[in-house]
Amino acid sequence: MLPKVSGLALALLLGTTAALADWRDDLPGARAVGTGELKWFGFAIYEARLWSREVSPALDQPFALELTYHREFKRDTLVEVSLEEIRRLGGEGLDPKRLAQWKFEMHEAFVDVVPGQSITGLYLPGRGCRFYVDGQLRREVADPDFARAFFAIWLDPRTRNPELRRRLLGFEVAAE
Repeated sequence: MLPKVSGLALALLLGTTAALADWRDDLPGARAVGTGELKWFGFAIYEARLWSREVSPALDQPFALELTYHREFKRDTLVEVSLEEIRRLGGEGLDPKRLAQWKFEMHEAFVDVVPGQSITGLYLPGRGCRFYVDGQLRREVADPDFARAFFAIWLDPRTRNPELRRRLLGFEVAAE
């Protein structure tokens, strides 16, 4: 005979299970494709890791990009730097209203980060993306154009850091 479980205990159990769910549940079978560190004037900013079920991920397949920060950054700084790169890669043709919406979405998705904290973006082709902070879902953005523009910051051949891109994609990089 099974013991009786109170409604409160059941709710707590289910709530704990939901709280433990993270981006890996949405990308089962994902393996680390590549990893690299972003440095700025010799200072380590974050470690980036690209996760995918595919050996060579592309924009028609889901993947996750995990950034684990080595330094403190305000949410507004993360948003502005991301928006600047989206503008740079997108050119003059980006609609200001759309950029304002994307800025809002990033502001809702990001947090002020401290060393050791992670933000992971899960790319969902044709649907958009989800952002997780320390494994917890923070924001879903149902805009495939935003998702492509955002992940282009790291994966577009015109990225500001081609070495980090190569490392993320699992290509060999000459020893430093």
